[in-house]
Amino acid sequence: MRIRFGDTQAVDGLSFELPAGGAVGIVGESGSGKSATALALLGLHQTASVSGTIEFGGTDLTTLTDREWRRIRGARIAMVFQEPLTALSPFHRIGDQIAEVYRVHTGATRREARRRAVEVLQQVHIPDAALRAESYPHQFSGGMRQRALIAMALVCRPEVIVADEPTTALDVTVQAQILDLLDEVRTTTGAGLLLISHDLGVVAGSTDSVVVMRNGRAVEEGATEQVLVTPRDAYTRELIAAVPHPNPPRIVSAEPLLRLDGVRKHVRLARRRVVKAVDGVTMDVRRGETLGIVGESGTGKTTLARIMVGLVEPSAGRAVFEGADVRRSVQMVFQDPLSSLNPRRTVGESIADPLYLRGVRKPREQVLALLEDLRSTLDLTLVVVSHDLAVLRQIADRVAVLSGGAVVEVGDTADVYEHPRHPYTKELLAAVPVADPVEARRLRALRRSRLA
Repeated sequence: MRIRFGDTQAVDGLSFELPAGGAVGIVGESGSGKSATALALLGLHQTASVSGTIEFGGTDLTTLTDREWRRIRGARIAMVFQEPLTALSPFHRIGDQIAEVYRVHTGATRREARRRAVEVLQQVHIPDAALRAESYPHQFSGGMRQRALIAMALVCRPEVIVADEPTTALDVTVQAQILDLLDEVRTTTGAGLLLISHDLGVVAGSTDSVVVMRNGRAVEEGATEQVLVTPRDAYTRELIAAVPHPNPPRIVSAEPLLRLDGVRKHVRLARRRVVKAVDGVTMDVRRGETLGIVGESGTGKTTLARIMVGLVEPSAGRAVFEGADVRRSVQMVFQDPLSSLNPRRTVGESIADPLYLRGVRKPREQVLALLEDLRSTLDLTLVVVSHDLAVLRQIADRVAVLSGGAVVEVGDTADVYEHPRHPYTKELLAAVPVADPVEARRLRALRRSRLA
């Protein structure tokens, strides 16, 4: 298959097979052609030239008319998109959106479609499915929205499911749940799964074979265990080497630079309900160190970070930077670039100068390298808030684990990762994706045994 956008060759001679009930992973950096391939499998390219063959059930999909595509897309080949909030309509209930897909492809009545929508929501483990079908997307958590997208993909009992970066921006425990769910769906329905990701840990335990793409070409393919354990191509080895790994411990000053003293942030909602976003956090950020703050969505990480930089006033306690106002001395890198960058300026105008001064040319591991370089060059102290434990293990000197707005464990990174004391910390570490297929399957079996 070849995909061209004007003068740009996005995919150049890609070949692979997805057997019925099998699972194939496509990995590579941004711009390697992964998503372009996914869209081509559903005939969603409007401005691109697609050549070669895409054979499905004896039919070359590249020859289909728009009318023929509408009978296949969503019914026999379904897609789980990367970002649920843009894939789901904010103006319609979850159940109605799923039911509409079923009605369009099957001609079912409203009652039949509604019953099928609740059925697939139950299949993806949405609690109180009949009740939650009446919810709008903004009333679902990120993990539940992703489950709803998977339910929508399942509603017509497809033969192939294409999942394009289905765990992006999800914390590790929810990510593990989504990957386990996709594996369960594949084994119980017999649908083939094409899993697309930039994260080797995502495909390691969820696929039978892997295609590694670079600049539109497949540089290596084969059984997942063979590709990830004994890679042949230099680029594959480079990707594996870029997976976050622990750095040797550094000598850090014990002198506190930023101090949190009994910090609380309680938010009062309707009917006198109080949410304890941050609940009694006392800790120091030492001069020159990188402190990692980890926890799943809703544990208070972002609220705590905003208190640290003075963007949120605590309900009680205080944040002190060398006895001064934190606003003057602490800076923050926000989670969502779209809401942080000026839409009236180009991305190049916003970030080119500092990036070029630092010599950054590649994505992925380069962000971590940039942070480390800035820290050592400018003698910065960093607080890194993340749900990615692998990243924190690479960059953090100490780690604080948040659960329910409280710090349940804090200590040197190596100690916390290798000898976790709190059950929640152990649960987080068991959900971390790993690039070793054997270890990834062991961790999945461990998670399932705990649920049983």
